[in-house]
Amino acid sequence: MKQRLHPIELTLMIVAALALTSGAVALHTQSQLAEKVVRLHVLANSDSEEDQALKLKVRDAVLEQATETLRGADSQAEASRRLTDILPELEETARVVITANGYDYGVRAELAETSFPTKEYDGFALPAGEYLALRVLIGEAAGQNWWCVVFPPLCTAAASDVPTVALDAGLTDQEVALITEADEGYILKFKSVELWQTLKAKLTKSKPPAKPEA
Repeated sequence: MKQRLHPIELTLMIVAALALTSGAVALHTQSQLAEKVVRLHVLANSDSEEDQALKLKVRDAVLEQATETLRGADSQAEASRRLTDILPELEETARVVITANGYDYGVRAELAETSFPTKEYDGFALPAGEYLALRVLIGEAAGQNWWCVVFPPLCTAAASDVPTVALDAGLTDQEVALITEADEGYILKFKSVELWQTLKAKLTKSKPPAKPEA
């Protein structure tokens, strides 16, 4: 005789199914977002109070220069090309700030695919995932880091302007709705994204290696 599900168990199963379905949609949207934005990732030398303060000064200088460089850019590809062209200049900008504050840390600027957790900002949020990022690594780059979005220029936009800035940079209405949703619904979606990504990673690890071609 089959055991009947308790109403609470059935409800939990339905909620879980809906969450996973929502997460699958959000995961697809996150992949689309990742093709349209460039994050900014500044890594401090250490977690000391002095190194964390220095990180913020470097961030301000680099963000200002990068924002000006990206003015008028209308795609991630264009933003990536412009940033690649000025990586040495961005390094020099960071180096000047570091030296002016009495430190001799090395610094490196690069564009690289980087894994980010879910992050809430003023006026928007981004789901966890892999994103192209302008990374500025100070010294040992072993301290707490700071990240935002340099393209579209959401880091410098007022919260009320985020939807317009995002749409102007090529994000769709659906993508803008996902990152700026006013209620708490996006939190569940983003947690579902993280669950999907965890499951994908486990499945990838469990797959047997592909056989070489004959």
